[in-house]
Amino acid sequence: MQKERQSLVTVTIDGRQVIARAGQTVLEVAREAGIRVPTLCYLERLEPIGACRLCVVEVDGLPAPVTACTTPVQEGMVVRTRSPFLEEMRRETLKLLFLRHPMNCGPCEASGRCPLEDLAYEYDISPGEVQDYGVGPVELAEQPWATPLIRYHPRRCILCGRCVKACEEVAGIGAIVFMGRGASTRVGPVEPTPEFSPQCVSCGECLSVCPTNALVESLGQPKGKPWELKEVRTVCPYCGVGCEMVLQVRGDRVVGVASVADGRSGADTSVNRGALCVKGRFGYEFINHPDRLRRPLVRREGGFEEVSWEEALDLVARQLKEVIARHGADAVAGLASAKATNEENYLFQKLMRGVIGTNNVDHCARLCHSVTVAGLAAAFGSGAMTNSISEIEDTNLILITGTNTAENHPVIGSVIRRAVQRRRARLIVVDPLRTDLVECAHLWLRPRPGTDVAWINGLIHVIIAEGLWNWKYVEERTEGFEELKAAVAPFTPEYVSRVTGIPADDLVRAARMYATAGKAMILFAMGITQHACGTDNVKALANLAMLCGYVGIEGGGVNPLRGQNNVQGACDMGCLPNVLPGYQRVDDGQARARFEQAWATGVRIPERPGLTLTEMTPAVLDGRIRAMYIMGENPVLSDPNASHVEQALRRLDFLVVQDIFLTETARLADVVLPAASFAEKDGTFTNTERRVQRVRKAVNPPGEARADWEIIRDLAAAMGCPMPYRSPEDVFAELAALTPSYAGMSYDRLEQGGLQWPCPDRQHPGTKVLHRDRFLRGRGRFFAVGFRPPAELPDEAYPLVLSTGRIRYHYHTGTMTRRSRGLHRMAPEERIQVHPADAARLGLGDGDRARVISRRGEVTARVELSDRVAPGIVFATFHFHEVPVNRLTSDALDPEGKIPELKFCAVRLEKVPEGATRVPPKALEQEAAREGLSAG
Repeated sequence: MQKERQSLVTVTIDGRQVIARAGQTVLEVAREAGIRVPTLCYLERLEPIGACRLCVVEVDGLPAPVTACTTPVQEGMVVRTRSPFLEEMRRETLKLLFLRHPMNCGPCEASGRCPLEDLAYEYDISPGEVQDYGVGPVELAEQPWATPLIRYHPRRCILCGRCVKACEEVAGIGAIVFMGRGASTRVGPVEPTPEFSPQCVSCGECLSVCPTNALVESLGQPKGKPWELKEVRTVCPYCGVGCEMVLQVRGDRVVGVASVADGRSGADTSVNRGALCVKGRFGYEFINHPDRLRRPLVRREGGFEEVSWEEALDLVARQLKEVIARHGADAVAGLASAKATNEENYLFQKLMRGVIGTNNVDHCARLCHSVTVAGLAAAFGSGAMTNSISEIEDTNLILITGTNTAENHPVIGSVIRRAVQRRRARLIVVDPLRTDLVECAHLWLRPRPGTDVAWINGLIHVIIAEGLWNWKYVEERTEGFEELKAAVAPFTPEYVSRVTGIPADDLVRAARMYATAGKAMILFAMGITQHACGTDNVKALANLAMLCGYVGIEGGGVNPLRGQNNVQGACDMGCLPNVLPGYQRVDDGQARARFEQAWATGVRIPERPGLTLTEMTPAVLDGRIRAMYIMGENPVLSDPNASHVEQALRRLDFLVVQDIFLTETARLADVVLPAASFAEKDGTFTNTERRVQRVRKAVNPPGEARADWEIIRDLAAAMGCPMPYRSPEDVFAELAALTPSYAGMSYDRLEQGGLQWPCPDRQHPGTKVLHRDRFLRGRGRFFAVGFRPPAELPDEAYPLVLSTGRIRYHYHTGTMTRRSRGLHRMAPEERIQVHPADAARLGLGDGDRARVISRRGEVTARVELSDRVAPGIVFATFHFHEVPVNRLTSDALDPEGKIPELKFCAVRLEKVPEGATRVPPKALEQEAAREGLSAG
């Protein structure tokens, strides 16, 4: 109590006595007391700048006014925010700003929400008064900005410094600075030096904080005045961070994206605190793109023909019934979607299990984090992220492995930068690639691809050998320690160095840093999971965290970063072949009975688990699967050994695809059903930290397109099994009643902000940290895992290793991002990254075309010379249909999670001579097929 009293001070502001907290600024205390002090440069989520000089106040005992935003309160302080002298100071300051800033507010899109315009009105400043200074307006030519996606108007710029601060503090980059002197001062990109060369990541954070419209989208269309816009708060449709954002709507078109934290849409309770990445801020144009599907399509005579919904759904229902009658329900398989809402995924698996009668349902989690679910569930009892994103800034050490976080989860990447730069957290990066976060890491370990179990076991070996493990935690909360100790005994630093290429001293240093941190977070993604030993990799990380007692504490845990916006939710909703919603096993009779009773009289859910996504392709080819229903997935580009996948899809008796564009997969379908995008429907997404958040409808779908939940409902009715839902809220109420971890959630509660599962009842606040007092399985289990080399190794014919992944500017198979002009401008084509040493040996220069050939196929693309990859490794993405990289990748599977080894396959490179036009036969076949479809 004494400490609490000491932390409070009494100040007097404008004659009112106010209780304040020590450390608060005068401005913060005034605002809490409802006393308005004008500002232009101040923004709550940035450190005070004090540049605009409009928040000046008088303080008794001080000789001159001070800026309220930078002055801390003190006991007994007496402050005046209004006086004739202060008002005149503010008026003169504003007049000086208008020497630079034109006073033609009418045509400006910011008019109506511009604080400078409001202050000019409040202080009654006219153009004539500005000219009385005897100088004309400052002339400044338009200047280039740090990214081509943003245009800078220097005359509108009031030099408030918000953009510079936001780039430094929120994005953690520091790519822009003040330049010039006096009247020529402006803001511009940092000039690189050998010591400091920050790269703008085009996140648009600067644009979002600009108060005077000096920064605008360079490719954006006119958005309209504030009173012409409807603003709808929703969740980003890209990666798994779950950033909340505001869609700006004019008429029935999305014309822009704004941050939640800029005051547009109430208090900021978002996981991203207003920050967005380049995709979230500039990747919205696909919503209105002319390529959007508008009416159902049916294949006839080699092409597609538009038909009514009634005809399309009747055909789908008839064909599925026919396959079931001839071959049984297990001859049908379905792929749900990590891009669809929880409600839609719940209905999809309900359709497959309750209407069709099969557990053959899966989705793209099989390709990214199926082994995470398998490994963490075995070790902890739950396969989800154990901790929360906000804890990254409060931990002592961060170990990042198998994730290019700054590119694939950019907002979390910025959080990590802030944790290191401002909170003094230690950072260890373990990755074969030189990722962006290596530059701020305290230690970078660069293992050979496919050797993760070896280096993780090596860390554990050192920690045990040096007595650094948390013996009390291990004894009280875990089992299997002796087996683990025996398993890691051979993994000495010297042995691990021979296997992985990591220097033994660095391995020892990393082990000591991690074990002595007090609390440490492990973040990982598909560089760990996409291996034939992916489950073992995840179990090894769980071993490491438990050994040091870092599971069940804030700022600790094992934290998978999910790749798509609702891949966590699709798993939660039971879009997996072995579990019902809430991870209730299909072979659990009591669980099946609960769902059967809730769904309909006579429903019988099969007891036997179905086929995984990666098992479906061979099942099609051997005749076990005859029909498929694919919702919002594009396996022709995203799945391994993609030629094999395409061959299987062509062999099906019947294929129905439901999507927003005519994707490469949809082009092979018998029926294509046009779906609504995230901006055109209500629902919920669940992000990587288990946070369930509301998605809200902003515009209507194009043409006759429908929300996925409506299509599934109507298809069920066409098959004779009506689902009487009137809204997504009805669906959510049902799934929450049947899913214990969602039981305490409702749309009413989610309107107040997201909730993290488990949330078992209506009074529960949600769960920030899993396994606090006990593991879900009781005791955490150590697994003795050994090192196994990758399934396919390089040889003389294929001497290089191909690793695949994503880049900052695109997402998945590019169907959305490549239809957004800004993102396409930043990355218009595939570039295969090759180390300069390998390129020199092969006679390749930067920008040359090369064939990349594996045992399964070949592609041709331009080369980018880069030391981000180590010698012997090449890196490519799967974003570009012109370069279908997954025609190369291996379909070797992890035995438990059935994930393919997308991070390791053997290839060779061949230079393509200038003028050569050779195209692989498969590509010609595909192009011919496309031409036929277009003609239809």
